[in-house]
Amino acid sequence: MDLTFNERELAFREELRGWLAQNPPVPEPTDGGEDAHYAWRRDWQRRLYDAGWAAPSWPAEYGGRGATLTESAIYFEEIGRARVPMAANVLGLLLGGPTLMVWGTDEQKERYLAPILSAEEIWCQGFSEPDAGSDLAALKTRAVRDPAHPGEWLVTGQKVWTSGAQYSKWCMLVARTDSDVPKHKGLTYFLMDMEQEGVQVRPLRQITGEAEFNELFIEQARIPEENVVGGVGNGWKVALTTLMNERAGLGFALQVRLRQLLDDTIASARENGLLEDPLYADALAELHIRCEAIRLLAWKGLTDVERYGQPGPEGSLVKWLWSDTNQRLTQLAADIVGPQALTAGTAWSYELLRARGNTIEGGTTEVLKNIVAERVLGLPRMKVTA
Repeated sequence: MDLTFNERELAFREELRGWLAQNPPVPEPTDGGEDAHYAWRRDWQRRLYDAGWAAPSWPAEYGGRGATLTESAIYFEEIGRARVPMAANVLGLLLGGPTLMVWGTDEQKERYLAPILSAEEIWCQGFSEPDAGSDLAALKTRAVRDPAHPGEWLVTGQKVWTSGAQYSKWCMLVARTDSDVPKHKGLTYFLMDMEQEGVQVRPLRQITGEAEFNELFIEQARIPEENVVGGVGNGWKVALTTLMNERAGLGFALQVRLRQLLDDTIASARENGLLEDPLYADALAELHIRCEAIRLLAWKGLTDVERYGQPGPEGSLVKWLWSDTNQRLTQLAADIVGPQALTAGTAWSYELLRARGNTIEGGTTEVLKNIVAERVLGLPRMKVTA
């Protein structure tokens, strides 16, 4: 794993740094609530799109820059260092688009990829369910063919923890289409139009006060046959492509954000005269080592993609370690910063509260540990006996 950049990669980094320096986002809105904040992110993505920076890793034929894997990693690191907002359509850019490039038909690629890039159509992910959060194959949402309308599917069920559903046009939906085969084989991956009567979105208010996640109530929603991705009954394989891209793509952005938060915490410790305290110094040193380990693991994931052609299960390890480290960091920051970290409405209080969900979202830590044990370390599956 070579962490030095060649001339092309250095030129790519300097071009991106220069553009970000010359094109800062407008100030974040202080009024208008979550809708105004989301519109701010959507406008920012449109500026990235107009300049060719919305998804540089996408092939040029689909509106990207054909960036190499290393350049893509540089992109996420620089976006994080610049502290610009996350693109509004992050799930479409990192998950939906790359999944369609692997499994989609030519017609699907032509129809959906451009509006993802421009943020004209926002995407969400309909995987988790109330009784099947981390065990995707246990989902109960059903899709059956409509005998009255050949070529259409009727979908009924419920999804939960659906990020950005209130702003989305399309949902990457996995539903059961065959109950007579093993649970992993009876799934199909659909693109569901969110703007229909059969889909109801109910926001879930978090401890931070925002409604970032949602429940989806689906009652006889219609999906045309041409919105099946990867073929009927092949949903498990298609969904794995989505999930592997999720953990690989976000790894670089997350580790940069973690580093920034640690640097801010160290600065506060210095201001408060706590760096000389051995207890705080040791705790900060441990967090520094963890941040570096996560950064190197993210780069190792890149090496695996270059070697095998797709992200590997090691992405689960990055997410697991990031979740645990971010919670430890925000808790320590509360001790170092003092009352401000416990005062509602401050940036520090938000970080402390928001970190509580890290070990649940994107796959619970317990499930990620099983993935690492079985698929990375090669340990035998646990047998449950009555």
